[in-house]
Amino acid sequence: MNPAPTQPQSNPLESPVLPKHEPLVVATRGAAVESIHYGSAVLLDAQGVVRASLGDPQATYYPRSALKPLFAVGMLRAGLELNDQQLALASASHSGAPIHQQVATSTLAAAKLDETALRNSTDLPYGVAERADFLAAGGTATQLAQNCSGKHAALAALSELKGWDTANYLQDERLLQLLEDTVEELTGEKISGVSTDGCGTPVYLISLHGLARGFARLATAQPGTPEARVAAAMSTYPELVAGEGRDVTALMRAIPGAVAKDGFEGIQAVALPDGTALAVKIADGGDRARMPITVKLLAEHLGDSAPAALIELASSPALGGGAPVGVLTAL
Repeated sequence: MNPAPTQPQSNPLESPVLPKHEPLVVATRGAAVESIHYGSAVLLDAQGVVRASLGDPQATYYPRSALKPLFAVGMLRAGLELNDQQLALASASHSGAPIHQQVATSTLAAAKLDETALRNSTDLPYGVAERADFLAAGGTATQLAQNCSGKHAALAALSELKGWDTANYLQDERLLQLLEDTVEELTGEKISGVSTDGCGTPVYLISLHGLARGFARLATAQPGTPEARVAAAMSTYPELVAGEGRDVTALMRAIPGAVAKDGFEGIQAVALPDGTALAVKIADGGDRARMPITVKLLAEHLGDSAPAALIELASSPALGGGAPVGVLTAL
């Protein structure tokens, strides 16, 4: 019996709807502009009012790993018990240092699971120094070393708690619905599209406005709530959310109580303790451009109270022969 003919699939790139991005970050070398990063951003004040809008923040984007803190809220609401370190790592894109892998292992062990329960992709540590140390010690790519292992350890632990099939948690409709419902509720938006992130978990199309609103919900939640617990864990253990030498960790150390998370393809979200929140998308996915525009918007909002440690993240030098010959900075 011949299989039924398949219908031709449309190419989504044939007539794409392009976001109306604008120039956000420029790289100079000498007196010349060498590169320009376009993108979009939005800053909400403590009352949720838009105070700065650049490009097209109402277009929808995949926040990638910036969704992890929202996922963590959903898992706590569903009854998963995590200590603060495990919760910070569940919200993390970690560098793969020994402490990161140890905390992920502890999340699994508390659920009587081990690394074989993980369903994320395999990789070497994300951090440059961490990867070098790992390889020097004879390490090879593993699921535990991959930067999403904290989230996946928590997903597996929740599945074990609920009696769901831990071997197939990425296909479990109950778990997937929990994540989707949590994102929609915290962002205040209906998800307009679903795809799959690099590590295998779902990723949802939402606006930058919605992403900022979701992070504000974390930062201003009442103590003891799942939202407040996630925010407190991240701000208490910023080195677990990213790692030493990473800009997200440095930002949370610079502003006590801040909640910050990056995502692949040029995504950055931040919320301050008073509910001020922002979200950024860099059009070309350039990771180096996230922080300059993020710091500029935060510094303009904070004014004279902006800490020096934050301002230090606003720009980075372009090097020539090992010496600064230009700069990467927000416009």
